[in-house]
Amino acid sequence: MNVTIPQIDWATIGPPLLLVVWATVLLLIDLFIANKRTTAYLALLGLAASAAVAVPFWGAQPRLSFAGMARIDDTAIVIDWILALITAITVLFSIDYLKRQSIEMGEYYSLLLFTTAGMMMMAHGSNLIVLFLSLEWVSIGLYVLAGFAYPRIRSEEAAMKYLLYGAFAAGFLIYGIALVYGTTGSTDLTTIATILEDNAALRTSPVLLIGVGLLIIGFGYKISMVPFHMWTPDVYEGSPTPVSAYMSTATKAAGFAALLRVVQIALPGLIETWQLPLALLAALTMVIGNVAAVVQNNIKRMLAYSAIAHAGFILCALVAIRQAGAVESFLYYILAYSLTNLGAFAVVIALEQAGEERFDIADLAGMGWRQPLLGMAMAIFMLSLAGVPPLAGFFAKWLVFQVAYQAGYWWLALIGLLSSVISAFYYLRIIVNMYMRERTEPVRSFTTSPMLIGVGFAALLVVLQGFLTSPVLDLVGQTLTAGR
Repeated sequence: MNVTIPQIDWATIGPPLLLVVWATVLLLIDLFIANKRTTAYLALLGLAASAAVAVPFWGAQPRLSFAGMARIDDTAIVIDWILALITAITVLFSIDYLKRQSIEMGEYYSLLLFTTAGMMMMAHGSNLIVLFLSLEWVSIGLYVLAGFAYPRIRSEEAAMKYLLYGAFAAGFLIYGIALVYGTTGSTDLTTIATILEDNAALRTSPVLLIGVGLLIIGFGYKISMVPFHMWTPDVYEGSPTPVSAYMSTATKAAGFAALLRVVQIALPGLIETWQLPLALLAALTMVIGNVAAVVQNNIKRMLAYSAIAHAGFILCALVAIRQAGAVESFLYYILAYSLTNLGAFAVVIALEQAGEERFDIADLAGMGWRQPLLGMAMAIFMLSLAGVPPLAGFFAKWLVFQVAYQAGYWWLALIGLLSSVISAFYYLRIIVNMYMRERTEPVRSFTTSPMLIGVGFAALLVVLQGFLTSPVLDLVGQTLTAGR
């Protein structure tokens, strides 16, 4: 029997492939390294190499390989760079935190790289099976990272809850894929779009519509979309804080990248069917996330509900996906949110003592005067999350509301605007605590050089992205045509 091996273009998965190889090598190298700080710096080297390998393909025509199951285009490259940046900042935040919490192990950095590679594959996937396998790949890494603070009971509880909710999400997703395949006969995103375009009767098939609904539910778990957000506050609170920061940003970026691929490539013919339900879910996510955050006193839970609310804001761009500028606003928002939220979590990391299980907002009292650099950075992050100009968060919200309004969803933009007003209360409450209240027993901070570099870098980028909105949008402008 003759077996023909198809030609494989490895470049289509270059960034995640390099990261997997480097993470494996790092596992072996770590066996001979006593100082785990060196392992962290080697992880940063691997992330830089992974980002660099995509540079020659920027601006080029999309390329497919693996029988069309994987692709590289400008959208995937931008997501790769965002994920590499998020992971690099997470590594910087983790170096001294792990040692202080007595959980310093080299495997942590390899796990971060393996998980990031899975997230990158979600952006490179062009087939529902690849997206599903990538999602499970990411989930397994995150289950381990959430429980990395063993034997802390809250960390183990977070890992278990995440595992259970992740199993639900996987069930919904695979069942949705099965129904879509059963109706269209394909799992390839482009082929599904072609079949739906050629067959009008198929577009109203109840089986197909249920399948699409289950796909949205499956991805909804990963991006913390209401009503599939219940796991988020508990898991963020119990996980090691750098892992919470990583989950709140990188996981969201990867989940949204996969959802973008599905609605942009496979389901544009069904937009009248999924657009309104997704808009309603976006409105619910913005309102419930922001209202729930108002009553939180634990800062990690507050940031968790804030992450839920921001998922609603990003969904506004997906609802308006046919509108010119929707993809740019989507990518711009993910970058701005990731940098800002990472920075906010970093300040929490700097103040978190070994074994501490709760950290109240009141503990920030007077920090702005005692720790001026941390206080100023935290103020920048809070103002950006609230959407105060000229910071990146303001332009991110402006862009997604604008495309939602232009797509005819003026009520969604209005709800988003009112939700932002509500969010200003709990973001400004942190600044009030830092500068206008005093604490009798000041909370000790654990700032180190890598930590300050990471916080300063994130704050600088948040400010620069706000002032350089047009160049950043131009940089990702080619994604309008890529991937379609």
